[in-house]
Amino acid sequence: MPPTSPTTGATTGVTAAAAAPSRSWQRAFADLADGWRQRPLWGYLGWQDIKQRYRRSVLGPLWISISMAVIAVALGVLYGALFQQPIEEFLPYLATGLLIWNFISGCILDGSEVFIDNEGLIKHLAAPLSVHIYRLIWRQAIFFAHNFVIWVILFLIFRWQLDWTFLLVIPAILLLVINGTWLALVVGIVSTRFRDLPPVIAALTQLLFFVTPIVWNYDIFAANPDVAERARLAELNPVMHFVEIVRRPLLGDPEVLRHWIVAIAITLVGWGVALLFMRNYRARVAYWV
Repeated sequence: MPPTSPTTGATTGVTAAAAAPSRSWQRAFADLADGWRQRPLWGYLGWQDIKQRYRRSVLGPLWISISMAVIAVALGVLYGALFQQPIEEFLPYLATGLLIWNFISGCILDGSEVFIDNEGLIKHLAAPLSVHIYRLIWRQAIFFAHNFVIWVILFLIFRWQLDWTFLLVIPAILLLVINGTWLALVVGIVSTRFRDLPPVIAALTQLLFFVTPIVWNYDIFAANPDVAERARLAELNPVMHFVEIVRRPLLGDPEVLRHWIVAIAITLVGWGVALLFMRNYRARVAYWV
């Protein structure tokens, strides 16, 4: 029987997890925990992904922020004119939405190929499967931090009002990261098993962008009695609620409780599905790649 003394508690937990059947909740939780403990590994690999992408570039990672700024300004001028909205209101709304959307779409698109792209590491490196998910989320978090500079610049230019609800952006972003983790995990496992899915997921993600209130303002359409009923259908889109819980405190808009309730409910259900996938299919990923 493995030792149970306090000094060997960590070793005992690892030994017990290794002795458990491959399809077990113990193995699933142990994989997530062991992957988290290997922060130096996936933290380093995530930084290397950024460096490799912008190697020999003069501006380096600044291109992340520059590309988003160009897209935000171009779309802001175009759609602001189409919807007849003041640029000082619409541009921050659009840019903040793009900031959040880039993180979400990155988790979906990169998640669909996270295990496929790391085939060599999965086959030759004895590391938990979750290491590759944490690496992906860390990389997307770096992109998010770079793009957040755009929000800071817009705030300094337009100076909209912020109050104490701005602090809610901290739990909102944390909730976004937690959901990005389970989403990348589920999409990654399914796409590894069915290789035709990544292109389908990419197409659906592009469609999801247009039905999410990023380049159009949900509140304006919902207040219009002619289209209010159709506009409210947007709330069936789960991504909308995550965009709203992050964007509203960043813009100083009043909080809407139902967005938080839906986001928390999706978090609980999503992680339930992710853990089920980890329990049943974690051991098969190495064979599928």
